[in-house]
Amino acid sequence: MTPLVTTAVLIAAVTHAGWNAIAHRISDKLVGFTLIAGGGMLIGLVMVPFVPFPASGAWPYLIASAVIHVVYYVLLMRSFRLGDFGQAYPIARGTAPLVVTALAAVFAHEVPDGWAASGIALSCAGLTGVALWGLRGRRPNWAAIGAALATGLSIAAYTVVDGLGVRASGSSLGYIAWLMAIEGVVVPAYAAYRWRGELFSVLRPFAAVGLLGAALSVAAYGMVLWAQTRAELAPIAALRESSVKSGSYSITCPWQTAPLRLG
Repeated sequence: MTPLVTTAVLIAAVTHAGWNAIAHRISDKLVGFTLIAGGGMLIGLVMVPFVPFPASGAWPYLIASAVIHVVYYVLLMRSFRLGDFGQAYPIARGTAPLVVTALAAVFAHEVPDGWAASGIALSCAGLTGVALWGLRGRRPNWAAIGAALATGLSIAAYTVVDGLGVRASGSSLGYIAWLMAIEGVVVPAYAAYRWRGELFSVLRPFAAVGLLGAALSVAAYGMVLWAQTRAELAPIAALRESSVKSGSYSITCPWQTAPLRLG
C-alpha cells in the first residue's frame, strides 16, 4: 500500500467516524439516517452528470451494494438504539476486517502475507479491546452486541462487493455517485411514508447537521473506493478501522460543549 493510499484511508477513517458520531447525536435515529442517506442521494445525483458512467460489469455489484447498505443502515440504527456508542461502534467496525479477509480470499483471490495478516489481527484485537474495556463492571447487553456484530457482517459484505464493483466500473467517482444515488432512496422513502405530510417539519431542526453527516459519509466512502482500486481489500478494511482504537481521538461537534469520545 503506497503512502498516498494509506493517507487517504486514514482520512476516510476519521471522516467516517465523524458521520457516525453525528448520526448518534441525533436522538431520533430515523431522522439522522434519513438526512444522511437522503443527503448522500442528492450529492450523488448532482455528481452523476459530471462523472463517467460505470461499466456494465459494475452494475450487479452496485445493486447488491445498495441493498446491503440499506440493511447496514437498519442494523446500525438498531445498534445505536440498543447500546452505548463507545461499545456498538468498535464491535461493528472490529468485526469487519476479519470477515473481509476471508471473503476477499474467496472472491478476489487476495490472501494477505504474514505482515498484513498480523496487522489485520492486531487491528481487530485492538477494536475488540476497546469494546471490552467499555463493558468493564457492567452486564453485557447481548441484544446490542448481537446487533453490532450483525452490523459488522453487513460492513464486510458491502466492503467486498464494492471493492469488486469499483474495480469493474472503470471510475471510482462514477461508482460512488451512482451508489449514493441508488442506496439513498429507501430510508427517506420510508420516512416520507411514516411521517406523511410532516416530513420536512420533522427533519428541519436537524437538517444542517444531518446534511453535514451526508457530505462526510460520501467523502469518506469515496476515498475508500478509490483506495480499493489501488490496494488489497483486507488491509484497507483494517486500516480504515484504526480511527476508533483505544479512544485515541475525539470529535468536537458544534451542538455540544464537550468533545464526544469515540470508543
